[in-house]
Parts: sequence; C-alpha cells; structure tokens
Amino acid sequence: MRSSLYLLLSVMLLSQVCMAGSIKGKVTEKSNGETAVGATIYIKDHDNYNAVAGLDGSFEMNEIPDGDYILVVTYINSAPYEQDIHIEGEQPLILEIAMSEKTDHQLNEVVIGDKRDGGSEKTARRMEQKADQVMNIVSAKAIQISPDITVANVIQRVSGVSIERNSNGDGQHAILRGMDKRYNYTMVNGVKIPSPDNKYRYVPLDLFPAELLDRLEVYKSLVPSQEGDAIGGAINMVMKDAPNQLSFSANLATGYSELFFDHDFKGFDNGGINSSSPWEINGKRYQAAPTDFPSAPLDYTNKKPLPNLIGGFSFGNRYFNNKFGIIVAGSYQNTYRGASSTLYDQETVDTYSVVSITKKSDRFFSEQQTRSGLHVKLDYRLNSRNKLKWYNAYMGLNNIQVRDEVGKELSYGQSGDTFTLGFSTRSRVTNQHIYNSTLQGEHQLTDKFKVDWSAVYSKATNERPENTEVSLSGFELHDQQYVTFPSGMTRRWEHNSDRDIAGYLNLTYKQSIKDIPVELKIGGLYRDKARDNFFNNYSFNPADKFARYGTDFDAYNQIEWTVATPGGAVNSALTYQASEKIAAGYFQFNIYTKRIELVGGVRVEHTDQGYNMLYPPITEDHPDGKQIYTDVLPSLNFKYILNEKANLRATYFRGINRPGFAEIVPYKIVNEDYQERGNYNLKHAVADNVDLRYELFPHAGESFLLGAFYKRIQNPIEFTLQIDPIRGQDQFYGPANYGTANNYGLELDFVKFFNKIGFKGNYTYTHSAITTTKAQRVANTDGSPGTHNIYPEQTRPLYGQAAHIANLSLLYKDVKHGWDAQLAGNYTGSRIATVSQFIDRDIWQKAFIQMDFSMEKSFHNGFAVFAKVNNILNTPMETFIKGKTNYDPKKSNINTPGQDLKDNTLVQRDYYQRSYLIGLRYKL
Repeated sequence: MRSSLYLLLSVMLLSQVCMAGSIKGKVTEKSNGETAVGATIYIKDHDNYNAVAGLDGSFEMNEIPDGDYILVVTYINSAPYEQDIHIEGEQPLILEIAMSEKTDHQLNEVVIGDKRDGGSEKTARRMEQKADQVMNIVSAKAIQISPDITVANVIQRVSGVSIERNSNGDGQHAILRGMDKRYNYTMVNGVKIPSPDNKYRYVPLDLFPAELLDRLEVYKSLVPSQEGDAIGGAINMVMKDAPNQLSFSANLATGYSELFFDHDFKGFDNGGINSSSPWEINGKRYQAAPTDFPSAPLDYTNKKPLPNLIGGFSFGNRYFNNKFGIIVAGSYQNTYRGASSTLYDQETVDTYSVVSITKKSDRFFSEQQTRSGLHVKLDYRLNSRNKLKWYNAYMGLNNIQVRDEVGKELSYGQSGDTFTLGFSTRSRVTNQHIYNSTLQGEHQLTDKFKVDWSAVYSKATNERPENTEVSLSGFELHDQQYVTFPSGMTRRWEHNSDRDIAGYLNLTYKQSIKDIPVELKIGGLYRDKARDNFFNNYSFNPADKFARYGTDFDAYNQIEWTVATPGGAVNSALTYQASEKIAAGYFQFNIYTKRIELVGGVRVEHTDQGYNMLYPPITEDHPDGKQIYTDVLPSLNFKYILNEKANLRATYFRGINRPGFAEIVPYKIVNEDYQERGNYNLKHAVADNVDLRYELFPHAGESFLLGAFYKRIQNPIEFTLQIDPIRGQDQFYGPANYGTANNYGLELDFVKFFNKIGFKGNYTYTHSAITTTKAQRVANTDGSPGTHNIYPEQTRPLYGQAAHIANLSLLYKDVKHGWDAQLAGNYTGSRIATVSQFIDRDIWQKAFIQMDFSMEKSFHNGFAVFAKVNNILNTPMETFIKGKTNYDPKKSNINTPGQDLKDNTLVQRDYYQRSYLIGLRYKL
C-alpha cells in the first residue's frame, strides 16, 4: 500500500514537471522602440513567477505549470501592461511587449522616480544619434559604475582618446585622435574654462571629480557656433542639473594603495612653509638670509599613510510651482598615492649608432592628493518663454609630494665596485584651483525668433610655494651605499593665474522653406584673458661643505646653509604678464529634412595676443611682443538618416591652435635635465579636418559606430630638443613650427548587451607624419680627429600619437538583484614621449595594457555598496630609445642594472601598484 502511494505521488510530480512551460520575450517602449531595461514582469496572483528585463530588454520565466494566467508588466513612466496568456506543454511562449506612455490621468499618480534619467546610457546613445556633429558621450550611470573617480581616467574609455599620466599613475591630460593635449580645449556646461597650468592652455582633467558630472561629451567635429581653437576635438563636462522633484544622494568610501603595504609614506609639515618668497615679502632689493627660510620643508616623517577617504553628495529640487530649480553637489577626495621609479640618463657619444648610459637614478614618490569640487546651479523660469540660469563651480587639487632619489654615476672607464652617488630629496606642494561663474538667459521672443546669452567669469590659479630640493653626495662600495657631505639646496616659488571675462550671444531664427525646416543662427563672443606668471629661485651652499652625515648631521633639517643667491632669481623671464583678446562671430544654418540634416556655415575669430616680461635680461631683444591675426573657419556637417536606427555622417571643419602664453615668451630656464626656452616667433597652427562615420543604434543603450578621419595641419607646434643657431654647442628644449603634418585613422566603437551581460569596446588606428630637421654626428672627412654635425630630415609620428588604442569592458547587470559589475581593459600602443634633436634618439613610451574592475550591489532601501580596483596588472609606465646601449669595451653599459629590454634602451620605468576602494552609496 505504501509503495503504491509513493508511486502515485511520483507520477503526479513527474506529470507536473512535464506540464510546466516557460515564457520568453522582450519589452520595448512603444513610442520609440527602445528597450525597456529594468521592466518588471510577473504573473498576477503568482508573485513567485517573476522576471526583470535585462540590458537588451529580454526576459525569461521557467517552470510555469500549464494553465491560464494574467501577465503583468510595469515600467517607469509607462502604463501598466496586462495580457491573458495560456501555458501548455514544453514549447515556450514567445512575447513581444510594447509599453505605452502614461496618460495625463495616470501621470497624476505618485510614482517614485518619475523623471527620466538624463544621465543614463540610454539617453547618451540617443544623444549621439541625434547630434548635429560627430561626438561620443559617457553617461553619469556609466561613470558611476566604472572603476574611475576622476574625469581624466573616465575619458580614456572613449574611442580615439588616450591619456597622459601624472607622477602617481593617475590620468591627467587627454590626447584626442593622436593630437597632443594642446590641440583640444575643455568646457564646463558648454563654456570654455581657463587652465591653471603655468605654461600652457590645456586643462588638467584630474582636477575634476567624476561624480559631479551628468555626462561627459567629446566633440570630434565642430559647428560654427563652437569656438574654433580645437583640432583634435573639444571636451565638455556637463554638470548635474536641477531635477523635477526632490533628489538627494550621498556616498562615502575608503581604500588603500598597495604601494604602501611594504613601504612607508614620506611626508613633511607643509603648513610650515612660506607661501611667498622673501623677495615678495620684503621687497625686490631685499637680501635673504638663512633665517628667512623655515626648516619645515626638510622636516621629514616616515610612516604608514591613513586610509584614503572619498565622499560626495548631491541635493536638488524645484520650488514655486516648478519655476525655481536648484542643484548643489560636492565631492571630496583625500588619497595617498605614489610611484617607484628608475630613470637612466643617456647621451650620444661620438658617432656611435646607439646611446650610452651615464647615470642610473632610483626614485620613490609619496603623494597626498586632496581633490575637492563644489557646483551650484540655479534656474528660474520667468514664464514659458524666458528662463535664467546661474552656474557656479569650484574645483581644487592640492598635491603634497616628496621625491627621494639616489643617483649612481656610470662614468666611462669607471670599473670595480665603487660608484659615485648623489642623494636628493624634493618637497613640493602644488595647489591648483578653477572657479567659474556663468549667468545665462534664454528668451523666446516670438515663435520663430530666440535669443540666448552668457556672461562668464572664470579664474584658474596655480601655486607652488617653497619647492625645495636638497642634495647630498656619497658613494657605493660593494653594493653598500654611504652618504658623505651636503652638496646644495634650491628653493623655488612659482605662481600664476589665468582670468577670463567673456560674453556670448546667439540669435536663432526658424523658418520653413517649401515645407523644409530651416534654422539660421548668428552670434559671437568676446573674451578678455589676462595671465600673470611669477618665478623666483634661491640657491644655497652648505656652510660647512665637509660636514659629515652621521657625525655633524643626521637629518636634512640639521644642515646649515648659506644663501648663494640672496636676491633670488626673480628677474627670470618666467615672470611676465600676458593678455589675449578674442573677438569672434559666426553664421550657421541648420536644414532638416526627413532623411538629410545639414549644419554648416562659417566662423571668424580675431586674436590679439601679447606678453610683457617684467624683469627681462639685459641681453633680451624682445622683452615684450604681440601677435595679431584673423582666421576664417568654415565647416559643414552632413547627416543622412538611413532609417530610424542608422545614420551616415560626413563632416568638414577648419580649426586652429594658438600658442600657449609661455611659449611665445623668450624665457630661458634650466630644468633638471635640460635648458628650456620660449619662442617669440611661434605661429599658430591651422588644420583642415574631415570625418566619415556610419552609426547604428539597434536598441536602447546599444550602438555600432565605424568611422574614418583625416587631418592636415599647417605649422603644427611641437616641443623638440633644438640647437642654438648662434652657439651650436648649446642645446635646449622648446616649441617650434614644422611645416605641414598629416594625421588620419579609423575608429570602431560598439556597445552590445545580451540580457545580463554586455560588451563595450572601441579600437582606434591613427597614423601621423611630420618631417623635422635632426642632428647626426659623423666623423670629420678632412682627416682631422673628432666629429661634426650634419642635419638630415627625418619623418616621425606626431608627439603623443599612438598608432593603436583599444578599450574593452565586460559588463554584468542584474536589475532584479541589484548587481552591476565591470571589468575594463585599456590598451595604448607605443608613442613618442620626448622628441630628440638627434636622429633616431626620440624617447618612446612603451605600449601597455591596464586592467581595472568595479562592482556595485544596490538594495531596495536606496543604499548600495561598491568597490573599485585599479591597475590590477600593476602595469608599469616605461619609456625607451630604440636600439641597445653602447657596447664599446671601453665605454660599455651592457651590464647596467635594469637594462632588460630586448632590443631597446630603457630610459624610465615607473610602478604604481594596485589601489583599492570600497564604499557605501545612498540615493533618495
């Protein structure tokens, strides 16, 4: 009896399994066909049968018993969807569900998160598709779940973009399509901002916390209404905007750099340094004494750093019947970073075809970075036709750095186990700040005529107070290092400011001509830019040059010094004032048909740029100078709409690149490795740019972009090592124009989702060519001993251009359970890092792969936990010169420690180690 009962139950269970079916399908938005990512699907009165639409809108439910049911689908901003279904047998039920928008009555219901997410991936792809020009967009959501916390690291994920890193391995400057950072400009909310850099125009993107952005836009072609000072492209950081309802979010995270697991962090009392030099405090005739210089920059401590601390918040709402909107967002990042570095000095000897190593230096960097950002945006809708906006932003980055260095002289003919050593420690504080205030108005005067304007005040500052470096001598015997006597000390003060006052005006008129919508725009801008630059340097000698380490002193702050240059070196040409006045006007037309969109016109920019050296050397023939020129910049953007999901684009624009202020000042300064000079004859560069791109947007959030570009640059500006035309033995590093350069390439960009799995990637091939004069040493042909220089032409890539750049990210998103994860890989091919004056001596950066990871788990109560890991592979930054080191038996470097590259000579190798971050996020 019992056996029969068990058999009956088994048959019943088996029959239930056999009678179970499944549902598969996809959910889209009826209005535009976009996938409804995150839509909830369930069977009414059977809550255990449910699913969530994945990244491609697909869903699946299994093991549903045969029967009749009601299927319910809910999605933000859409009316609930219900459908009677019948499940029978093993054949899955296939459904295509289109969600309709809510009716006005339904919109009155209380719905959490009723506002569409302007910072979503779906919105970003839609904007790329509808844009008037070639561009790429990184959404706020993509930034949030990425491994990156600064804009500089975020932008490396964009096709055609590589980054230059700072001394701790973080991204700092963007290189667009192989064009050096000088060839692009940076905007905040569409307004160009000044740079805190002490020489150049480009903005260091590591100043900007990524979490403050609503999206990051990279423009690769320009329209007439945009400023023309871009050849590589333009970067626009669109900050968070006021929401339609109360919004609040906050995050807090901590982490650590693996570099300090087994190494102490070296710091000093940066609060005890002088913000101004004795010359500034006491007057230009003051003769400084040792007591004018505090010991704080030399009072070092070694200890484990505190954990990194990162936090941010955002608050926004609308008031007075939605007329007044406000958004306030802030970010604070206090991180401890560093690098372990090996650097080789090298030189060209006689007629050898390879370089010879003269010195090996081991460096260790300890850096504390404090990055802060605050932005406030107010908007007021006077009525349906008039609106005012006021935006204010502050960004600051304080970097406190100590660099320890031990240099080993590898002199020719030196043998045995004894080496001359040089010990040096540098204490440096760098404070960079950008402030921007923009008042804007939009006025729809008639149905066809609109006016918008902007009034802008911006200021960028950079300060390096009491940059101190102290040197000691020593020796190495049988691999044991010894410190002997103090050698010297320098203390340097540098500060600069860049102030912009600008006004923008745009007039727009819309009219249909034979049922074809036409938009005509005219407008322009006027900008008054003022830059101040100050430089002062003091040199010191030891009071007792035979004072011994371990006997007369045990620490740097115990050494007694005399001031070798009590008046300082403030008469350096790096102390100057500069100005730039830009007046621009444009005409632009927009023509829209069902299949064709044309945006084109012409822009005219007049530049009046000048400088005034405040303390020029007596021998300087050009203590002040001025450059005045006018450029006519035509452009045309053509878009052919193949269908509702595909475009074909062709664009042309002419752009310019103005010299940086310091570049046209004829300064001369001796840096650590070479003399640097300005060039008052430097011309601005002009380029013609062509783009072709095929665009496919198969589903919301997905895209496939394939394009090609070509740039012809007249008078490109390159920094090179050059030879003084009068004193041929003098070499210096400086800017110059070099004829005409060509740059072309291909770009592939794609985003594809498969339910919970996604792939995002891009690849860019870039080829550029520029021909410059190089030096080459050859043996004298007249029979006399020695060598002389000849000057052949050599063609090479543009500085900073990598032939191959690629990104590939593996994405995982489980909406139902709140999981987001990303494994991101970046490849940057080899590129020239420093241009040499000698043929075949350019210093290249080695190709590298960097891998990063991030994940986030969100909960239904608004909380989420997240983690980020950077530089998983501990990829070093390496530079090299092509060809091995010299192998002359008398001048051999073949056994130089660390020269392990197979066919090349290592110049520098930096390791940054991994960094870890874990945090908590809350969103109302």
